[in-house]
Amino acid sequence: MNSKVKKIALLSGGGDCPGLNAVIRTITKIAIEKYNWEVIGFVYGYRGLYNNNYVELTIDKVEDIYKEGGTILYSSNKDNLFDYLVDDGNGGKVRKDVSDVGVENLKKDGVDVLVVLGGDGTLTSARDFSRKGVNVIGVPKTMDNDLTSTDLTYGFISAMSVGTEFIDRLQTTAKSHHRVICCELMGREAGWISLYAGLAGNAGVVLIPEIPFTIENIAKAVKKRDEAGLPYTVIAVAEGAKYADGTKSIGKIVEDSPDPIRYSGLAAKVADDLEKVIPNHEVRSVNPGHIIRGGDIDAYDRILSIRFGNKACAMIDEGLFGNVVSLKGGNMEYTSLEEVIGDAKFGKQKLVDPNGDLVLAAKAMGVSFGDE
Repeated sequence: MNSKVKKIALLSGGGDCPGLNAVIRTITKIAIEKYNWEVIGFVYGYRGLYNNNYVELTIDKVEDIYKEGGTILYSSNKDNLFDYLVDDGNGGKVRKDVSDVGVENLKKDGVDVLVVLGGDGTLTSARDFSRKGVNVIGVPKTMDNDLTSTDLTYGFISAMSVGTEFIDRLQTTAKSHHRVICCELMGREAGWISLYAGLAGNAGVVLIPEIPFTIENIAKAVKKRDEAGLPYTVIAVAEGAKYADGTKSIGKIVEDSPDPIRYSGLAAKVADDLEKVIPNHEVRSVNPGHIIRGGDIDAYDRILSIRFGNKACAMIDEGLFGNVVSLKGGNMEYTSLEEVIGDAKFGKQKLVDPNGDLVLAAKAMGVSFGDE
C-alpha cells in the first residue's frame, strides 16, 4: 500500500455522461474502505479547483448514486485553467493561464493525487497539470465512445440503449401511418451511437458522420422498402452527419467552449428535404437530445464503471501517475496521458470505419447509409 497517499481529489469535466456517478462512488468507496484515504471532490470541474470549491466525499454520500446519470460533482465544459477568462481590472475580460492557482489549492488542501474524469478537453488539462508536477490519474469519459485510448467508454452503452428505445418506439407509429421518421441522436463527429442504436432498433436508414449521404440515395432506400412491402422507414440520424457536399447542421457556436460547435437540426432538415422528393410519404423528425444522457444507467455501464474506478485506485496505490485508465481487449490497463493527448495525436478520434464489419453487415441486410 502507498503510504505516501493520504488524500485524493476528484473532479468531472466536460459534458455529463451516464456512469460518472458510478465511477465517483467506486473510487470513493475503495479509497476509504481499502486504503483509508480521505476523498474530496471539486465541484463544477476545473472551475471548482480554481475557486477551491469542494465537498468531502464519504460513503454515505455516494452509496445510492450507483445508477444515477449525471454527476454529483457537477461539471463544466468551458473552464480551462490554462486559458481561463478572468477580469482584466478595467471592467472587461481577458484570458490568462491561472493553472498555478489550481496547483496551490491542491497543496493548500493537502491533496496528494488528482483524479480527473473527462474527455479530450478535460484530459488535455490533466496532462498539462501532470507536466506541472501534479500527481494525476485520468479516467476517460464520453458517451460518444470516440476515445482512441480505450476500447469502450462508460456511458456509451446506456446512451445507445436509450437511443435504441427511441428507434423501437418510432417503428410502431411509423408503421401505423406509413410514415418516414428521422430520429436525431447525439455523438458529435462520431457515429457510434447512431450506428448501434439504428441497427439495434432496425432502422432502415442510418446516417453517420463517417459516411456522407444524399437525399436522392435516401429516397431510393425508402422506395426499395415500399416495393418490398415495408411502406414505412425510421431513419437514425447522427447529429454530426453530413451531406455529400459537406453540408452539416450547426445549431449554434459557443465561443468560450473548447468544443464551440453545437450540432442540432439535421433530422429536421433531412425530413424537409426528403418530403420534397417522396410525396407519397409524410416525413416527420424527432430529436430526443439530452434525454439519452440522463436517467438511470444501464447495468453494463454500472459494472464497467466499477472496473474503471477500481483500476484508478490501483494505479494511485502503485504510483502510476500521469496515466489514463484504459480498457484493452477486455482487460483493465492504462495509457500515458502524453500518448492519449500528446501534441502529435491531439484531435484524433476513434471513428466508425465505413468499411468495418458492422457497416458491411448492415448493408448486406439492406440498411442504407445514404451513400449509394
